[in-house]
Amino acid sequence: MTRDHTAWVDLVSPSHPFLFDGLLSSFPDLDVTTTVREKTETVDLAAEAGFDFEVRGRDFDDPHLRKAGIPLRTAQLAARPPDADVSLSSRNAMCVLASKARGIPSVHFTDNDITAYVDGLWAEELYNWLEARATYTVVPEAFETAELEKHGTDAMSIFTYPGYKEDIYVADFEPDESFADRLPVGEYVVVRPEALDAAYVDEAESLVPAVLEGVVDAGYDVVYLPRGRGDRGYAGGVDPDRIHVPDAAYDGLQLAAHAECVLTGSGTMAREAACMGKPAVSFFPNELLSVDRQLVEEGRLFHSRDPEAIADYVAGLDADDARLDRSRSRRVRDEVVALTDRLIDRATR
Repeated sequence: MTRDHTAWVDLVSPSHPFLFDGLLSSFPDLDVTTTVREKTETVDLAAEAGFDFEVRGRDFDDPHLRKAGIPLRTAQLAARPPDADVSLSSRNAMCVLASKARGIPSVHFTDNDITAYVDGLWAEELYNWLEARATYTVVPEAFETAELEKHGTDAMSIFTYPGYKEDIYVADFEPDESFADRLPVGEYVVVRPEALDAAYVDEAESLVPAVLEGVVDAGYDVVYLPRGRGDRGYAGGVDPDRIHVPDAAYDGLQLAAHAECVLTGSGTMAREAACMGKPAVSFFPNELLSVDRQLVEEGRLFHSRDPEAIADYVAGLDADDARLDRSRSRRVRDEVVALTDRLIDRATR
């Protein structure tokens, strides 16, 4: 395994602390310096995962400020990068560009090829083009690699693995049997809204109020995880005794492991649940990413924008549907670890 190398890890979204904790646990001899962007629960989750880090830059609620924040943070990183032989990041043009500016080889993980299916996403196209400057790019086998090549990635620098990025950290996940006892709900499902302000979403109204009503009518309590951009109010029409809106970040894997189902308007939480063998629903409002399309084809993810169909799916679940199974994820994790080891070695020669 990799030894005597230093790595810079940059965490910019809530799933990244789990992803890189799951990956780096297999590299005990790798000297790691970590930076974190302040975005929703990312800082809290990085601390919970045990990272020793410095906060660099932040996300913004305003979409115009958010776009301006990307080049600003890139400049901040490039002006004072960690002393490292290689950088590791995921869906993160900021780290890729800062690394390139300072001559640091980069290993970049992504599974987002949304522009392969949705036209006119100039902001996403630009971001994908910037990410394509990475030295090496690691993607699931389901990923449309032509999407990388059209943005300038050398085909020889693209490496694939069977499975999903969520498998990497689901592999070693262990449920806390007392977790559900600490929640102020009974048998529950998790609901996370769409990112309606994202460039790749053209839906004006959220499905969440109807979804919440449907799953409560199906007999479940709800742990509702708003994104913090005005969507907390979607829970206003639900019986307050049946819904719990946390004041602080919960471990999303523990939530999924003890839930009867995970329902989300985006992708990550649904893939986490599906990778651990739990029922998962996506009500993503556009064409799905290739990884989500593959999960739908495998029968491990239910996708719909019909609240009645979603409520019927949840109502039809039984106890056998919610059994944890992480054996496949462990095989995927081992393959990604071996691949990452080779790429770090190649980047640092």
